[in-house]
Amino acid sequence: MAGPEAETGASAPGAKTPRTERGRRTLRALLDAAADEFGEKGFHDAAIAKIAERAGIAIGSFYTYFDSKEAIFRALVRDMSRQVKEHVVPNILRAPDRLSGERAGIEAFLDFVRHHKALYTIIDQARFVAADAHRDHYQGIADGYRASLDQAVARGEIRPGDNEVRAWAIMGMNVFLGLRYGVWSDDGEAGEIARAAGDLVTSGLSR
Repeated sequence: MAGPEAETGASAPGAKTPRTERGRRTLRALLDAAADEFGEKGFHDAAIAKIAERAGIAIGSFYTYFDSKEAIFRALVRDMSRQVKEHVVPNILRAPDRLSGERAGIEAFLDFVRHHKALYTIIDQARFVAADAHRDHYQGIADGYRASLDQAVARGEIRPGDNEVRAWAIMGMNVFLGLRYGVWSDDGEAGEIARAAGDLVTSGLSR
């Protein structure tokens, strides 16, 4: 049963919604702790007790917010997806035009990955632990990306084309750039990497 700082929410089975600022801080601590625990140990070896310990709360308090290890894992996938969007999208929108925005978005994504290396481990695990959440992560980003490309076409900033394919192609490029220059190694200045990748988006491989 939910405690005084959380109430059962309708967003996902087993999820609870904090009703107080203290509850929201505790939820944030739990999600951050879960990112560390799942990122280091993987889903199957991670333990609720260790997540609670990392968050600095009693294990009983864990169940005020989540019903199970799978519930917090699913919430973490949604939270990381939201964080990626919140970190990257404003940088794209602040740019003077869409092509400049692509470079800014790549740089912002690399910056995010370098500070959240567990992102790839957790999203990859979701393929097997919560396949629907894994698909929703990428589909949600792709839908938003396609819509923003449609808007850029309407403004005359880029030429018309299949923006569904474009969205997935650019996302794929970003995923592997993040893996190479964010997870495996953070060598290279993010701005320079983004300029090289942005030039590919802008000019393709034509001479």
